[in-house]
Amino acid sequence: MIATADKRADLAGPGIGSYEEIERILPTDYTSLLNPKDTQKAIYEVKHFISTNLCKELNLMMVEVPLIVDAESGVNDMLDRDGSRTPVSFHIKNDNGKNPVEAQVVQAATKWKRVALKEFGMKPGEGLCTDMRAVRKDYFLDHDHSAYVDQWDWERAITAQDRHLDFLEEVVRKIWKVMKNAEVYAQELFPQLKSSKYPNLPEEIVFLHAEEILEMFPDLPRKQRETAILQKYPAVFIVGIGWPLADGYPHEMRAADYDDWVTPTTTPKGKPAHGLNGDILVWNFVTKRRHELSSMGIRVNAETLKQQLEMSNQLNLLSTPYHSGIIRNELPLSIGGGIGQSRTVMHILRKAHLGEVSVTVWPKKLKDICSAKNIHVLE
Repeated sequence: MIATADKRADLAGPGIGSYEEIERILPTDYTSLLNPKDTQKAIYEVKHFISTNLCKELNLMMVEVPLIVDAESGVNDMLDRDGSRTPVSFHIKNDNGKNPVEAQVVQAATKWKRVALKEFGMKPGEGLCTDMRAVRKDYFLDHDHSAYVDQWDWERAITAQDRHLDFLEEVVRKIWKVMKNAEVYAQELFPQLKSSKYPNLPEEIVFLHAEEILEMFPDLPRKQRETAILQKYPAVFIVGIGWPLADGYPHEMRAADYDDWVTPTTTPKGKPAHGLNGDILVWNFVTKRRHELSSMGIRVNAETLKQQLEMSNQLNLLSTPYHSGIIRNELPLSIGGGIGQSRTVMHILRKAHLGEVSVTVWPKKLKDICSAKNIHVLE
């Protein structure tokens, strides 16, 4: 049996955790399939294809998105509910200190988007998509986690009748179709991306509840469970992330105020489960590791927001404009998510490191490890 401490430690955010392990797991026989110039061309072709077709499939429109928000608004994404990842905050003196603003750099636009649905008058079935940029200063910087984050952050208004798993799965399949077609498109433009060494994404994505995966691998912590299931199914959508499972731990921590992870559901075999959210994960044949592409879900309503805040000891948040707007039913019911731009492009272009498709800061230790393995990060 694995130690309880290992399962608890596995909840403490993403990333590998040590550069010794990164040096061990990064490939030793890596050569990029695209040269630097073609890589840049491919990045922009793939990003344009995905954003255009995501809007078509989900009936979204592209909108502007903030990089910084007012700290008092409550719309910044806290990423989890244990307080381990906090936003970059700064004081705007303004007007010689007479009208200052306490600002935060966004960690994601998760909650802002729901407010924007109301602002733009979106009706059920309509939505928005953003070219979101964020800073997450508390990430451990490894091969697929960066302090600089780029996402297609999208949100779509729904009705109360849409708040069920069948609707969630329908939306996930549309997103998967876009990802699959983007891979095909990239290979049409750059045939060298076709390689027997790196199989394409499967035609279908497999849906599994977090409860089902724990039942299959009861002794493994979350990341190892994901690794094990991806050996059988190279693309999965893990349903229900945030509710405490049978071992007493959630599959992963989730913030209490956007995704709904408390609503009772059932697995295909009729067993009790919880949650109307989940993650898209694939097996990365370059790094030979689990690779998360998207986190998404049906959002909380007034009832489930209260329940999740109470479970997380965060009822004090109900005083913020965002949270009180949900309680008073002033914000639309919605479904939404974030699709990692560089994370997705990295996978489609068969790259070993996020830094090959994204320009940001990396520690010298990591850059030296990559250079020794023929992995050249952008600077």
